[in-house]
Amino acid sequence: MDKANTIKAKAWKYDPENQYHRLARAVLITITSLVCLVLIWWVLALAINITYLPTPIKVWEALQRLLEFGDVGTGLTMGQHVESSLRRFAGGFIIAFLVAVPLGLAMGYSSLTEEFSSPIIEVLRPIAPMAWAPLFILSMGTVLGPMMVVFIGVFFPVLSNTMFGVKKIDPYLVDAARTLGASNIQIFYKVMVPCTIPYIMNGIRIGLGIGWMCIVAAEMIIALGGGIGYFILAQSQIGNWANVFVGLGIVSLLGILTTGIADRVHRIISNRMGLN
Repeated sequence: MDKANTIKAKAWKYDPENQYHRLARAVLITITSLVCLVLIWWVLALAINITYLPTPIKVWEALQRLLEFGDVGTGLTMGQHVESSLRRFAGGFIIAFLVAVPLGLAMGYSSLTEEFSSPIIEVLRPIAPMAWAPLFILSMGTVLGPMMVVFIGVFFPVLSNTMFGVKKIDPYLVDAARTLGASNIQIFYKVMVPCTIPYIMNGIRIGLGIGWMCIVAAEMIIALGGGIGYFILAQSQIGNWANVFVGLGIVSLLGILTTGIADRVHRIISNRMGLN
């Protein structure tokens, strides 16, 4: 029996080498997957041979020209386009987070709040974020308008996941905390918030992807000061498809980076709160 327990303990023992092996394996698989994607793209571009689908080499050359000379059509650098999109995206995301998380916690915790808020939420949820774009841009301007489009896109995933996380909390945990003399505020911070964090982060991951779709689409309507969406639309109108693919690649990279940052923040919070 002791020997079996010893073997089991060794199996569960933290091994840094295994951690590095898993990391190396994940990196290798990721690189292989991306290489396969590029090869498929390359083969299709050569086989179809149309201007709408440039080869990876042409896109790479277009990226180098843009980094060196900038966007000649607007006189802006790619850095300025990225900065404009990031500023609008970050503003909309922060507003959505500050509204959706407290509301989701309240709706999950209080049945009265949920009953009052649900009809409003369900009426607004089916409306696509881009359906709001003309109204927001005309009424709030070219800066706040696109932010509000992002707000709509991020708000509902974060709200739904936060509320679901609260409802999934084991009632015995709350009862145990009350038995030990915890107040409602202590239950909120010590039980509800820690248990809900994984669900909130899942909502954030989903919201980040939707948010980038929203900001690019909103910038295609109007975007003073540039933006990736505006850049993609402008380049497609003049038929420079290599530059269009550069814009698409930048959007993809920004999405990966923001999701990676969210995952990193999640790990830091989880470690500090002892959730791992």
